[in-house]
Amino acid sequence: MESTWLVLVCLALGLAVGAGFVTLLYAAERHGRQAAEVVNPAVPDGIDQVLDALESAGVVLDPSNNVVKASPGALSLGLVFNRQLVHPELLDLVGRVRRTGETITEDLELARGPFGEASMHFRVRLATLGTRYVLLLADDHTEAFRLDEVRRDFVANISHELKTPIAAVGLLAEALDQAADEPVQVRRFANRLTSESRRLARLTQEIIELSRLQAQEALELPELVSVDAIVADAVDQNRVVAGAANITIAVGKKTRAYVYGDEQLLVMAVNNLVANAVAYSSEGSRVGVGVRRNDGAVEITVTDQGVGIPEADLDRVFERFFRVDQARARNTGGTGLGLAIVKHVVQNHGGDIRVWSQLGHGSTFTIRIPEAPVTDHNSLPTTTALAATGDTTP
Repeated sequence: MESTWLVLVCLALGLAVGAGFVTLLYAAERHGRQAAEVVNPAVPDGIDQVLDALESAGVVLDPSNNVVKASPGALSLGLVFNRQLVHPELLDLVGRVRRTGETITEDLELARGPFGEASMHFRVRLATLGTRYVLLLADDHTEAFRLDEVRRDFVANISHELKTPIAAVGLLAEALDQAADEPVQVRRFANRLTSESRRLARLTQEIIELSRLQAQEALELPELVSVDAIVADAVDQNRVVAGAANITIAVGKKTRAYVYGDEQLLVMAVNNLVANAVAYSSEGSRVGVGVRRNDGAVEITVTDQGVGIPEADLDRVFERFFRVDQARARNTGGTGLGLAIVKHVVQNHGGDIRVWSQLGHGSTFTIRIPEAPVTDHNSLPTTTALAATGDTTP
């Protein structure tokens, strides 16, 4: 009897221990599953597809501010690194959304990525996603901000540039009125008035041309144009001024190269480069203008032996109203728009422009434009082709 009782007791104890062990295993498994859900929470249904479809950069954050989903845009813009938001400003906004439950929209200037120095402008929008998550959307407005700054600078510069000749015209008109009985003074003031009015007209015309180029209305009907004719025309427009300063303009051999484009605009671009080379060259020096074919492109090079451009200014010479030498530009009547116009003309023709310079040794500007296929200009009438290159003999 005793042995039977002992067996029953042992059996009961074994069952109790086994049940307890099973209970502990179940509790441990459930705790582990809950911990896994906290560490790696599932993104709510449909969020993956929504983020992939949006143009905005998108990020979903869990209660611990871990990034559980980030769109390719968020990664490429440097908003997320190692499954964390990079910028403390964004984390502050996430905290505000969690506390208030309200949607937040703000404009922020942030560095690009965890190691970036360049600033980017974002419009961010944050909102709760269910009860646990926060959704962050960011739109890159950096280019829009840059264009706004360019427009503001352009308006400010135009106002400044126009103010000087307009004020001078007003003052000279008053001086003419007061010197009506003095023929010598009248002639002197009249010459000054003519000079300032020409400067004002030139500035206004260049502003109009630059606006037209930026609107990309310049090449509605591109034509086959002789590069040799372009260069010859541009050089001829500068021979008188160069001769007065005893500056020689040397032109290289004809290439009979052609491009598709607007002849008037291309002449204006090359003319601006030659005029600059003459204006910034010392008396008795030489300006070289050459054309060559190079790997499907036509290169027009203008080289001077002038004062040169500081290395720090090389990246800025094509900006509107930028002048390397303010005093000299004023004396030569420069508007500060010439190189900006050249850049836009070349870009509208599918090309680019490069500059090399060394202080005290001169500068070289090179325009590269795609060359028209040889078969196109070989089909031109012989007399037309020869006339375009300035040659009179077949």
